[in-house]
Amino acid sequence: MQLTKNFKSEEFDCKDGTAVPIKYMNNCKEVAENLQVLRDYLGVLVTITGSGYRTPTHNAKVKGAKNSQHLTCSAADINAKGYTPKLLAVKIETLIKEGKMKQGGLGIYPNFVHYDIRGTKARW
Repeated sequence: MQLTKNFKSEEFDCKDGTAVPIKYMNNCKEVAENLQVLRDYLGVLVTITGSGYRTPTHNAKVKGAKNSQHLTCSAADINAKGYTPKLLAVKIETLIKEGKMKQGGLGIYPNFVHYDIRGTKARW
């Protein structure tokens, strides 16, 4: 299902093949809308590289946090063409400060950035 101009719900499906449950679709749409703001701002492809939604079983398999935002499809692990994770996180932080993206979790990893819509600031 098309969520925004550039994001489909299938991109958020668990890597074990499980589709995002209907009960989490509003979260999925909200993450997608925030990522669309980022994509429009950067003008480049933003890709969900690891996880959007995770089943509890898959979350345990990848050693995710027990209360991971991915369990409710409130997060996405992303990359943006031409941006290192550190630089991508700086751009997201700028958009959050400008009120264009929702405040939430922002984690910088070697190959991706975690962004979530928890509503409170969390950084790692």
